[in-house]
Amino acid sequence: MRGNKDNTGGRGKGRSEKGGSRRGESSSRKDGAPRGESSSRRESTGGSSRRSGDRRESSGRREGGRDRSAKGMVLELFSKNPDTDFTLRQIYRRLGVVDKKGRELVSDMLAALQRDGRILVDEDKYTLNLKVEIITGRVDMANNKYAYIVSEQTEDDVRVFREHLNYAMDGDLVKVEVLPTYEGGRAEGIVVEILERRREELVGIIQLSKNFGFVVPDFKKLYFDIFVGERGLNGANNGDKVLVKITEWPDKPGKNPTGEVTRVFGPAGEHEAEIHSIMAEFGLPFEFPETVEEEAESISDKITKEEIAKRRNFRDVTTFTIDPADAKDFDDALSIQKLENGNWEIGVHIADVTHYVTPKTILEKEAFHRATSVYLVDRTVPMLPERLSNGLCSLRPNEEKLTFSAVFELDENGKLYSEWFGRTVIYSDRRFAYEEAQERIETGEGDFAEEINILNGIAKKLKDKRFKNGAISFETTEVKFKLDDNGKPLYIYVKERKDAHKLIEEFMLLANKKVAEFVYNMGKGKKHPTMVYRTHGAPDPDKLSTFSIFARKFGYKVDPDGNISAELNNLAEETEGKPEQNVLQNLAIRTMAKAKYSTEPEGHFGLAFAHYSHFTSPIRRYPDMMAHRLLQHYLDGGPSTEKDEYEAKCQHSSEMEKRAADAERASIKYKQVEFMKDTIGNQYKGIVSGVTEWGIFVEIEENKCEGMVRLSSLNDDYYELDANNYRIIGRQNKRIISFGDEVLVEVVSANLNDRTIDLELVETLKTH
Repeated sequence: MRGNKDNTGGRGKGRSEKGGSRRGESSSRKDGAPRGESSSRRESTGGSSRRSGDRRESSGRREGGRDRSAKGMVLELFSKNPDTDFTLRQIYRRLGVVDKKGRELVSDMLAALQRDGRILVDEDKYTLNLKVEIITGRVDMANNKYAYIVSEQTEDDVRVFREHLNYAMDGDLVKVEVLPTYEGGRAEGIVVEILERRREELVGIIQLSKNFGFVVPDFKKLYFDIFVGERGLNGANNGDKVLVKITEWPDKPGKNPTGEVTRVFGPAGEHEAEIHSIMAEFGLPFEFPETVEEEAESISDKITKEEIAKRRNFRDVTTFTIDPADAKDFDDALSIQKLENGNWEIGVHIADVTHYVTPKTILEKEAFHRATSVYLVDRTVPMLPERLSNGLCSLRPNEEKLTFSAVFELDENGKLYSEWFGRTVIYSDRRFAYEEAQERIETGEGDFAEEINILNGIAKKLKDKRFKNGAISFETTEVKFKLDDNGKPLYIYVKERKDAHKLIEEFMLLANKKVAEFVYNMGKGKKHPTMVYRTHGAPDPDKLSTFSIFARKFGYKVDPDGNISAELNNLAEETEGKPEQNVLQNLAIRTMAKAKYSTEPEGHFGLAFAHYSHFTSPIRRYPDMMAHRLLQHYLDGGPSTEKDEYEAKCQHSSEMEKRAADAERASIKYKQVEFMKDTIGNQYKGIVSGVTEWGIFVEIEENKCEGMVRLSSLNDDYYELDANNYRIIGRQNKRIISFGDEVLVEVVSANLNDRTIDLELVETLKTH
């Protein structure tokens, strides 16, 4: 299941491979509906309820409209002064109401709030009923007009319009007072307190006047700009991409926060400025602290005889690495030797990072903080300093290296006879690029061709067994860029996965699975030692039912009540090589739960493993370091460790993984838009990949770039969204454009600031 991050055995290699099969997992949403990359989980069809700023905005607040906003403003006055009694005159004055119509509206709202029990009246004085529903939750900005508050205290999210957000931003933890709910309406509220801000720095473009400027945030759902005084400009020029820190929040609505520029990236649109701004947007570090670098440099590169004596020696066994041609950190190697009984001993040797990065060190704290390496289109933001990732820990050829290994005895049919786990020392005989290994598979010639083909044969048997046991076989598309020296994309290509890639994946999967099983089986009854697992739940039944409707429109049958793995694998096989393959498989992936790290042994649906861990990539993932430490602790006879401590670290690692995936997607989207700037006027075949109230998303077949055909550009009729059937319909001509239709589009514009591509519909080629 390549769309799932775990298909590479949790491995992912170098810039080209490591960013690979991780992408599908993190794009999971609550509703699972089709959408464009840049839209939020409520901004697409499939039953979503977004109300955009276009011609349909008025329908978004039809249940109460102006009255609802007035009621919120009145209640907000009381919520911010919970212990104050107000006379009617004081309420008018506080709200700035001066005319008769306004006074009548406020009086009506007070009467309604009194009926709802939100306001108490005593001798013509109004006060807040403190026995109201207050919830705590995270802000999820749907657009620049309102947000949703996601809380464990309520089943449904609570909508808050921007005038009641109190300057809360996406991801902030807030207290919200829930307003009375109209019959059949969505719960709404007002933010009464901001408990925790996720960030106080924002990326944007600065617009300068004579002695001051405003930073317009890149985050288009934000509803305010930031004022920057002359002293806070820090040398920024008009039109520069900057990082601005908010230093003062307004005490009244309608004003702009004040900030100061902390970093100037350069003119908007330039490669370095844009990539650095993406890094800042997602809070990625630009460099390692000096103390971290110093500690890394102080580690000895000598492997002592005493250390070797503690380890199982594989230096005389044939060993090699297989990685992308541009990889620098080699965190896994394979060894192979024939046993006297005719079976094969295959070692999966993983860089022994925890030998060098020990608890309570500065390096350890930095590795935990970063939790993962991030692979942008043109660079890596590593978890560990180069001294470790590309030097001490990297399994470079013709060097003795310390490793942590999983060693298996297998026959040529992939039957497992024995396993061993422990610390080792290796000597890699050869560094293969994937292309070189593939050449040996295809021709049977070249150094180590026999060993590689034996490994490939066993890997195929292991893969067949996985699929027979219910693993999902999706192969989602991964786009790569060829950049010039200035970072400009010369062309986009779809990465091809061949047997050499799959060979490595199968042995990484085997090691990850067997490490998890080994630790789990150390327990007795219901007591199992604490372990860091990679878990992946089964598809959500409702999402699966929705997806089966999608598939049916293309002529594919997916029975949500059948054997789900078999149904999805049949779909993968039937769609292979067809235009709708990528769209349908991505949607199928979204029906599934999001993979995460956990101390709970809940299993991995996509891989069909009862127990699964991440053990094979400690250079780039902190959870693998945790797995190494726990495994060694138990091999040494140690008792089960504190579960809560590791669960907290798992949660942090999952959050950092999502951040990394979002940053990677942003960098890919930026380069796609930059590439398409030179194609304006060109026509391409594409497939409708999402339908919304304001336009249809189209994925171009040739390069997998996604753009939007805006409804306002369809001038043959007035089109409306039919959300239940994932299509738009012309009001007069009844023309239908559906999700999955094949179309011909023309590139109209490409906006680097918004990272959007505008398309014009030329004709519909094939409908569903």
